[in-house]
Amino acid sequence: MDEDTELDDSIAFDDAEDIGEDEVLLENAVLCPTCEDLTGHLILNEKPKGNGADYLLKCEECSKIHTVHIRPPPVLKIPFVLTEGPSSMTKHIEIDADEILELEDVFQDDDKLWSINQIERKDGRLLKYCEASKIARATALRCDMVRVKLTMTRGEDSSADVLIVPAETKYTAGHLIDLDDETWRIRAIHTGRGRTLRGTVDAPDIKRMYLHEPPNPEYFAPRTPRERRQAWKEGKLGFNPNPILPKEIVKKGVTPSNKRKKKRPRN
Repeated sequence: MDEDTELDDSIAFDDAEDIGEDEVLLENAVLCPTCEDLTGHLILNEKPKGNGADYLLKCEECSKIHTVHIRPPPVLKIPFVLTEGPSSMTKHIEIDADEILELEDVFQDDDKLWSINQIERKDGRLLKYCEASKIARATALRCDMVRVKLTMTRGEDSSADVLIVPAETKYTAGHLIDLDDETWRIRAIHTGRGRTLRGTVDAPDIKRMYLHEPPNPEYFAPRTPRERRQAWKEGKLGFNPNPILPKEIVKKGVTPSNKRKKKRPRN
């Protein structure tokens, strides 16, 4: 004798996900009204009904034959406040009524990724997770692109700016960075817990990055004969196996000599 069982599509057929080593995979596992447990079933017949279907099943444990009605849950439109940098907008997104939303859940909308950071229930409570049918509104932040705040210092003048970069971007303090055809040195990175002068930080963890204009190449140019000889030895001024003091910086009438004067013996 057949018996109808009202089920929604929260019970899936042939679901092999999250099967542990000690677990037994049941094919077409649904609740058997006789066994009162999830058991494997044979599908005897299937009839499409609207967006779902009716299945005539036979329990593999007790041979009970019953009908299962699979119906998709109703779709709700939940208002989401989507925040991208300094701008926000409200958009109604379709979600199954029985879906559970959690903080930090990531979803895609308009080819962008968003992370849920607040869920408000209809009674005004803020929750870490909630069924969609009980949600009044939710907020989400864009998580595939992040904004990195900058403080750029040139001499005694400072200005603020913002970089919008992929979330996987990393920055290292002390390294050079090109912005608008200009080169800057990352002087320090502020993470909210402190500043680092040498470390590497992921872009989403950066509260502010401090940039200084690097010195001009002339700043590193050798200024004294000793510095020039050292620069020649290091190959910075071209090849010169026997460094000679340039004439343009030798005083007129002075002949450089590396010979030491011998001390006169005492009488």
